[in-house]
Amino acid sequence: MLSISSRILSRNGLLPFSLRSLATASKSMTVREALNQALDEEIQHDENVIVLGEEVGRSEGNYSVTAGLNKKYGDRRVLDTPIEEIGFTGMAVGMSFEGLRPVCEFMTWNFALQSIDHIINSAAKTFYMSGGQINSPIVFRGPNGAAEGFAAQHTQDFSAWFASVPGLKVLSPYDSEDAKGLLKAAIRDDNPVVFLENELLYETAFPVSDAALKNDFVLPIGKAKVQVEGSDITIVSYSLGMKYSMQAQAELKKEGINAEVINLRSLRPFDFETVAKSVQKTGRLVTVETGWPFCGIGSEIAAQVFECPETYKSLKSPVLRVTGVDVPTPYADMIERASFPTSKNVVDTVRRSMKC
Repeated sequence: MLSISSRILSRNGLLPFSLRSLATASKSMTVREALNQALDEEIQHDENVIVLGEEVGRSEGNYSVTAGLNKKYGDRRVLDTPIEEIGFTGMAVGMSFEGLRPVCEFMTWNFALQSIDHIINSAAKTFYMSGGQINSPIVFRGPNGAAEGFAAQHTQDFSAWFASVPGLKVLSPYDSEDAKGLLKAAIRDDNPVVFLENELLYETAFPVSDAALKNDFVLPIGKAKVQVEGSDITIVSYSLGMKYSMQAQAELKKEGINAEVINLRSLRPFDFETVAKSVQKTGRLVTVETGWPFCGIGSEIAAQVFECPETYKSLKSPVLRVTGVDVPTPYADMIERASFPTSKNVVDTVRRSMKC
């Protein structure tokens, strides 16, 4: 039986990652390569960093994110576990209490529901409940949200779920620099970090700076990035939603609409200052996410904008949201695609905002 990663690679006609070299002469890198490089550098940087999960070792990882690491560092640093999420998650949390820095991989965040008690009641709350005496420096990572052909139980976006929990930091990268810099920051952080990747971005290559190629490249947690500057309307998104936001920005520019696009990167802590500064400049706001609309990330952003007198007074039109459809993800391809937003949805929503 093929693993999830094998099925994706086979369907998309991609070579296994282990057959390709991480070294690249050009200044571009796929998101998957960036994650692999971050893990490699942090395992080498700190002897307390270990990686564990299903198939992360000798099978070279789900979606090959951990390719080559077991051969390089051995079974004590890159550890294969049984197919038992509740077991290896609890083990990883216990390791973090004893001074190790585990990176706990879920094949998909949908499987993490088996481990929710360990993530929330143990990792997220122990520092508080111990009066600051016990830290849990652990990273929970894996693919989250919109996928292709995995149906209702395997295609859910947990961004809003985990971002609502005190004690967790929640990161959701878009491009390769996000992936590398944020994962390194998460591993070095003394708090539990939920790291939400997206499988549809793994194979996307993005340009990277010279700084990002160095082993000391770390991005700050809690700081959004103005991906594109603009003056007419603010679009705020993260992860896969950024792809549609950037496509929409390019299309809107042809119409003379100059959109500013903000890449949140960090969902908790949330960089309201960057969002507020942009909204006060443009007077309009559209949020974009692939998750469900009710109690989503966009809802929280809208609430904070309305609760802040400076941003509220700046608004020229209502805050509008682009989200996934409020249904379990369908399996059939046509209606599956219809359940997630597209760049056209973003463009249409921006046009609607500009007419208000």
